[in-house]
Amino acid sequence: MQTTELVRFKKLGKHITVLTAWDAISSSIVEAAGADVVLVGDSLGMVVLGHSTTLPVTLDQMLHHTKAVCRGFCKPLSEQPLVVCDLPFLSYQCGEDKAVEAAGTLLKNSCASAVKLEGAEPETLLVIKRLIRMGIPVMGHLGLTPQSVHQIGYKSQARDKESQEKIFKDSKLLQESGCFAIVLEHIPGEVASTLKKYLTIPVIGIGAGSDCDGQVRVTADILGLSIEQPPFAKPLFPGRELCIDALKEWIDTTNPNPENPTTKTSESKSDY
Repeated sequence: MQTTELVRFKKLGKHITVLTAWDAISSSIVEAAGADVVLVGDSLGMVVLGHSTTLPVTLDQMLHHTKAVCRGFCKPLSEQPLVVCDLPFLSYQCGEDKAVEAAGTLLKNSCASAVKLEGAEPETLLVIKRLIRMGIPVMGHLGLTPQSVHQIGYKSQARDKESQEKIFKDSKLLQESGCFAIVLEHIPGEVASTLKKYLTIPVIGIGAGSDCDGQVRVTADILGLSIEQPPFAKPLFPGRELCIDALKEWIDTTNPNPENPTTKTSESKSDY
């Protein structure tokens, strides 16, 4: 799938589904589920690598995981989801040349077709325009921007009139700069709904109400695998508990002597 397909989906009123993936197993699952877009998000720093924020994630790690995601797809190339990869912290904030090199490295060495970056500061807009001129599609991201955690935290954004006016202005600037879509995270639903009608490019919401052109979710959150769930991403079922219970049951059934867990039994050839 190409990025232009998402704009066509918006015109047709077709809902866009975006799920994250971080390795071959997760990408094969979200592909089979029918996601339009697979986002290799820097959220993998928290979901997979155990960091408390996304900031420690490196470009090498993003490339490593994006390659694994691409290897997990089973469908023919023409039927695979669009792969978008996050540009990690400090890979695009230090100038246009470094940003082009970082984004180019991801697209050149994986099956990713686009990158996502956060914010709409003047410097960021220059980076976006440069990337697009170099043939690298860009998805924008406004609202709660995790790479700005030390400045804004993880709280809901665009709650007052001034910040709402700013997000309208920034979204228009991102569209004019050439972004093919914008993620709106943790903002009031009525703001996202208005932006959906205001912009000609797709608005992808996460914690931004249901009236968006599409929705994105961290797959580990929606499957209930995360230890702490974001307030705007309710799990479909208690995946973590189900997995723990299943593994506990297996451990119990494979222990032949509960009173002496260290006792081992010989394995027959039929076990292999």
